Amino acid sequence: MECLLREGVDTIFGYPGGSNLPMYDALPKYSSQIRHVQVRHEQAAAHAAEAYARITGKAGVCWATSGPGATNLVTGIADAWMDSIPLVCITGAVVSWLIGRDGFQEADITGITIPITKHNTLVLNVEDIAPAIREAFHIATTGRPGPVLVDIPRDLQQASCEFEYPSEVNLRGYSPVTKGDLHQIKRAADLIEKSERPVILAGHGVVISHAWDELVELAEKTQIPVITTLLGIGGFPGTHELNMGMPGMHGMYWNNMAISEADLVMGIGMRFDDRVTGALKDFAPQAKIIHIDIDPAEIGKNLPTAVPIVGDVKQVLQELNREVTPARHDEWRAYLNTIKAQHPSILIPETAKLLPQYVIKSIYDASGADAYYVTGVGQHQMWAAQYFWVDKPNGFITSGGLGTMGYEVPAAIGAQFADPKSTIWSICGDGGFQMTSQELATVVEYELPIKFAIINNGYLGMVRQWQEMFYNNNLSAVRMYQPDFIKLAEAYGLRAIRVTDKAEVQGAIDLALNHPGPVLIDFQVEEAENTFPMVPPGASLQDTVDSPYKKSDVDTRKPAAGGAR
Repeated sequence: MECLLREGVDTIFGYPGGSNLPMYDALPKYSSQIRHVQVRHEQAAAHAAEAYARITGKAGVCWATSGPGATNLVTGIADAWMDSIPLVCITGAVVSWLIGRDGFQEADITGITIPITKHNTLVLNVEDIAPAIREAFHIATTGRPGPVLVDIPRDLQQASCEFEYPSEVNLRGYSPVTKGDLHQIKRAADLIEKSERPVILAGHGVVISHAWDELVELAEKTQIPVITTLLGIGGFPGTHELNMGMPGMHGMYWNNMAISEADLVMGIGMRFDDRVTGALKDFAPQAKIIHIDIDPAEIGKNLPTAVPIVGDVKQVLQELNREVTPARHDEWRAYLNTIKAQHPSILIPETAKLLPQYVIKSIYDASGADAYYVTGVGQHQMWAAQYFWVDKPNGFITSGGLGTMGYEVPAAIGAQFADPKSTIWSICGDGGFQMTSQELATVVEYELPIKFAIINNGYLGMVRQWQEMFYNNNLSAVRMYQPDFIKLAEAYGLRAIRVTDKAEVQGAIDLALNHPGPVLIDFQVEEAENTFPMVPPGASLQDTVDSPYKKSDVDTRKPAAGGAR
């Protein structure tokens, strides 16, 4: 607990058990300085800590006991690993003399998490606890952020030693490069100057390094269109004229065409994930690639790179902005605007049906740019990403690389603790919500005014869409039996509303926003609505299937509910 105080920790998400009881025994002494949030499942502790970390910029902290308590953290740890979230997970282990003897509730959590942590350690001497915690926070928050796990046997938690917290951390072999090579930066500036059809692909690294001002400066100086990945959303202002939105599997049609016809692609703080690139062999066939990333392992991993730059995005862009010369790409941007006009991608048709994208767009319009939006994974996640065009960094919080269903409820809890005064929307799938709905008890216990929007289509929507499109409409194990979400929410103590008609949407959202406590809205939307645009699995960006909706589908007598930006 003294170590955590030294690291500035003020919130822990956890769950007690036999092997971490000594930590809980010490907790009351520190309750005025460190708040403990008791979740209902350890997975929720990890996801809540992730969202807390993303908003605060500090390492999120979660606790669990040994065995199943520790293994329940694994999904959240893997999620943090894939999305580069600084997490410090502290688990209790069985007493040291039982390690390796299959004692009650023993699990080799350090062995289990080797592939999904930046570092982990089993502490075997009480004198090593403080150094282990100090190193954990240092590793989690420096270089490319990520999760670190410290496993402490119960007898060590009860042992005594003289407290001495290391003032410095010197780890042999761990020295992240933050300053980019100036020669490579100048090469990048030269390529930018010579390009005629450049695009910027901005990823999560821009948000992590707080490089949004530097990215705006680069884009405005060079007049290069900016495309933001799923986790890069918010790293470039959504209202900026150079913001093009999201690319890839469910990205905008115009972005996928822009990448396919570009002569230069600048990947900034992103890893050229398959959901962005489609078939690698056909990705940006006419383009040279500049790749800026703090993790050298990412550069050249998926695509050949003309100019690799290893370093912190903020520092690299500061240097690059000094090297680039002002430019304009009016013809290129005009061409992209023509494609955009011909393929609006995210129009919402005028219909009496209750469409999920209409609901999500209505939530954004009513709640504004200062709210945080947390999503689960699936169709609702993609619609939420498509319609998020606000300027707030970290305003859009979702599970990217691992694609974890059930993320939306506990992550919203972490977000609300990180920023208690802000509006938090948890945009949920009816399938994912049921994976972690027990955390509504946590929401009510801690009086968190989170607003839950269940986009309820009665299916595992994305799975149904794939089965319809690629498996001859063989709908197998995809229909979801549901509880009465209204009764469930009311049983936990939430205000709950059911919406079945388009005319009821605005009133329900307004009621939720004006209610001082948590609210759940069950939006019973059109069952068979599909998410478009879409790149079929294994296909190229050039094969993007555009939205079936056209401008003629929208009532032009009034502003469209979700017009293309």
